[in-house]
Amino acid sequence: KERLDQTLETIKALCEPVAPPKGTNEYIEYFCGDTAKVDDIKKNEQKRISLYRSTVSLIRAYANIANEMIEAGYSRQQIEQIKKDVKYYENLRLEIKLASGDAINLKAYEPAMRHLIDTYIGAEESKIISAFDDLSLVQLIVERGENAINSLPENIRNNKRAVAETIENNLRRVIIEKRPTNPKYYEKMSELLNELIELRKQEIKNYEEYLKRILELTKQISDPAKSVQYPKTLNTNAKRSLYDNLGNNEELAMNIDKEICSVKKDNWRGNIIKERQVEYAIKKYISNEAEVKRIFEIVEKQKDY
Repeated sequence: KERLDQTLETIKALCEPVAPPKGTNEYIEYFCGDTAKVDDIKKNEQKRISLYRSTVSLIRAYANIANEMIEAGYSRQQIEQIKKDVKYYENLRLEIKLASGDAINLKAYEPAMRHLIDTYIGAEESKIISAFDDLSLVQLIVERGENAINSLPENIRNNKRAVAETIENNLRRVIIEKRPTNPKYYEKMSELLNELIELRKQEIKNYEEYLKRILELTKQISDPAKSVQYPKTLNTNAKRSLYDNLGNNEELAMNIDKEICSVKKDNWRGNIIKERQVEYAIKKYISNEAEVKRIFEIVEKQKDY
């Protein structure tokens, strides 16, 4: 009983700074930040981690005493309210995970925890977000388009601003994660996202038009090869990345790619001698040391190598 009371008090205190009326929009803004600010999603990460951990602690504390709450001294009214609170914060945890683009895989979710949620709280919400078992929201949008929105939790999908900010946060996260593999391309995608966010905030675009453009941007971010008319010779992500970051010089990109493929050794990353061989391959075509280092850092991130 003491543990349940304490965990409930902790999570309520954690959510106390959320602005009134503490709806979906306010929670997303507090735990994810402003979608227009590139670093906000990362800056608020610790808040979200605290929310996730506090929710898990609350669920475990509740499950430990759920069948003996009357004996523990709770009134029937308190029992009902506590159950509502636990369910509320579990749903909030899921909504924030989706809204922020934080990794979520229910199949990999701790089986014991999943059992506790289904047994003591109810499994209705898990049915709603089951589409995210194997796919991220960005992947789901690429596959299903606008219909992917129907897979979001009810509190998000019935709120246009929440839908917009959820998609924007997920795209921002993908851009941040993929940027090292192709800085030029993803800088451009970040600028396009910023423009759309600004248009939405100024209500220049109607929601339907905004949604159409943000879904299209999602496809561009997810798969550059399908969104840009690259020369046919650039048939790998590595070649396309070199092309984008070498001033769209197809010949130079192809030459460097060929040279790297001919000299790179197995497990070359982290091995100074093997890394130098890759650097020398780049130096054959680029003389500027700073430029060599910049291109090497991009090459290092390519799965093709």
